[in-house]
Parts: sequence; C-alpha cells; structure tokens
Amino acid sequence: MSLLRLPDPFDFELSTGRFRAFGTDLANKLVDGVLHRVIGGREVRIRAAAGGVDVIPLDDLTRPVVLKLLGAEFELEPFYRWAVERQPVIEGLTVRLAGLRPPLQPDPFEALVTSITAQQVSLFSAVAIRNRLIQRFGTRVGDAWAFPTRERIAAATESELVEVGFTRRKAEYAVGLARSELDLSELARLEDDEVRARITALRGLGPWTAEWFLARHLARPHAWPSGDLALRKAADVLFGVEVASLGPLLAPFQNLSAHYMLTGTLVP
Repeated sequence: MSLLRLPDPFDFELSTGRFRAFGTDLANKLVDGVLHRVIGGREVRIRAAAGGVDVIPLDDLTRPVVLKLLGAEFELEPFYRWAVERQPVIEGLTVRLAGLRPPLQPDPFEALVTSITAQQVSLFSAVAIRNRLIQRFGTRVGDAWAFPTRERIAAATESELVEVGFTRRKAEYAVGLARSELDLSELARLEDDEVRARITALRGLGPWTAEWFLARHLARPHAWPSGDLALRKAADVLFGVEVASLGPLLAPFQNLSAHYMLTGTLVP
C-alpha cells in the first residue's frame, strides 16, 4: 500500500462528494470509491485508507498534487474551535460534516476555465460542458482524462469551443485567457487583492471568478464569493441575512464557512 497521510480529521467520502454531486467529472473521476486523476501524464488512483489515502503511484510528483486535491492545506481544527466559540450555525455544519476537506483544483488554468464554464449556468450544465471540452481537447490516460493544457486551448479557435457547448462569449474568454500574458504560477505568491486585480483585468473574468480562484485553487482563508447564487441562498436559509453582510461575521474563516454552507445544502 502507498499510504499518503492526511491531517485529521478527514472523511474521504465527504471530501470527494463534489466530484459526483453534479455528474461525473472526467478530470477527477470517482468510480466505486476510487478517485482517478491524471498527474504528469500518468493515471493516479486514490482510495480511502486508514490515516489518509492509498495513492498509486505515489512519488514526489503525485504527492503534492493529491494533497492539494484533497484539501490538505485547510486547517480544520482551528476552524472547528472557532465555530464552537463564535458561530453556532457553522458549528452545526461542522458536526454534521466532520472531516470534510473541501477539494482544491491543483492547476490554476483548469481552475479558471472551470469557472468560465460555470458562469450563469447550473453546475450540472457546467460539468457537462467541461467534460465535452476535456474529451475534445484533453488526453485520455487509462480510466481518467487530463484536462486540456493552456497551450492546447490557446491553439484552438473560438468556434471549436462553441462546438462543445461554450457560448460565443465564454469561448472568447477561455481562448483569451489561454493566449494572455498572465503568469498563473505567479498568482500564488501575491496578496489576495492583487490576485483579484490581475484576474479581473482579463475580459470575461470578473469578481466571482477571481473569488472562486482564491477559494478553490489558492485556499485563501478570507475568500468569500458573495456573488455566488448558491451561497446567497445558503446565507438566507441558514442565517437569514444578505450574503455580503455575512462575510465579515465569518472572519477569519470565510472560505471554509462557504464550503461548509454549500456542502450542507447538498448532504442530508
């Protein structure tokens, strides 16, 4: 067994639930309790194990990607203590969803294109479009698919993206991102506001996209995608307040709070 330990607490089923909630995600394919992802041109299989996950193959290339994918960057224990002391509504969610480590998107280009596909459509539709994009421009390796590279999308035409379900504008945004001079690897070294500024400087990438990038790729604790419709509904149902006013009340754990609120609407 190639055991990769994850910080306690960790619940594999809860933490990977997003990969099946809105249909099969070809780039993070969950089949019979095994998560398949292509890393460095190889198919990697991840399954629950005592103390963490069993990863095949496990090496210096796959280890950091799997850790990020499974949300190892999040510090749950301080979040849980804060909820007990300060936020009873969030505390209820942490009890019900104990061990949920929100999955992160390991690749910045994949994270931004995924957000483009999800603009103004249901997540079921977004996953379907994303899958068609992957099948058209990605690479199949075993039972998994590698998400299309930035270079591959830069070489594509907008019409080709329209053929897989993008609107004309979204196709323009995705190709424009791929062909832009934005250094995606540099964003991890910048402060939150500078990340927001650089992303929103690109056509079609607004505050909603920038905030989810901070939340789901960089795991920034204060990320708060207040423009998200599902989060707005969760804020109203759980707290009875408007989502923008709720954000400051959840500091310094806005990001984890958002994930737990959204997951709480999906898990009975």
